[in-house]
Amino acid sequence: MPGPPEVPPKKEFSPTMRVDVLVADWKAGLEPELPDEEKERQLYGQAWEAYLAGDYGFGLWCWNECDRLTNNLNGNIREVTRILGPGRYFGFSHRRAVAAEVPVDRIYRPRKGDMSTPRTDAYVLPHYQVLCVYVLRAESGDPKAKAMLEIALGELEDRRRADPFLRHFETFRDLLARTSSPSGRADLPRPSPPSAAPAAPSPTPPPKRRPRRSKDGAGASPGGGTKGS
Repeated sequence: MPGPPEVPPKKEFSPTMRVDVLVADWKAGLEPELPDEEKERQLYGQAWEAYLAGDYGFGLWCWNECDRLTNNLNGNIREVTRILGPGRYFGFSHRRAVAAEVPVDRIYRPRKGDMSTPRTDAYVLPHYQVLCVYVLRAESGDPKAKAMLEIALGELEDRRRADPFLRHFETFRDLLARTSSPSGRADLPRPSPPSAAPAAPSPTPPPKRRPRRSKDGAGASPGGGTKGS
């Protein structure tokens, strides 16, 4: 079985619109009678080859497609690899290399309620990939990226249940911390841990029953009978 290939040197970084157009053309050219898994394998394979040729725009697409399949298959990486093909899993070294080259000033970040379309030269990334770009740049000492990451992490807990891709960001952040210097790990902002639920109050013990007394004043014995005279 072939091992994972080395990260290719970047030759270009196609913007999202160009990547989407080419992927749509490739998808339209697939034989309609092919099984879904074979269509997935062939489509991913074309994008994978474009990435290995040095176009990091297709690396972003492969990265997201890999995580989409992982979510659909409940985290079964072996099954994802079977569908995509041996040696084609978009691992951490590839993710880190692509994230480091994303032009931050051209990431499309629409404001709430903004109905405008992105520019043709923009990079439209899923939220979790934007976080990966921020955390990588924050680790390298970019103060603006660190500030934007802190703001985004403040919303992380609220979005966690609604966005299954966020766990892939957390995996990326943890792997980045392991491969960074100790000082770099300490500087990376992290979300605040959820507050612990208040402890339940201790139940009030029932009042002790006073021992019954016999008519002659003798107390009850431990066995339940009365003491002899």
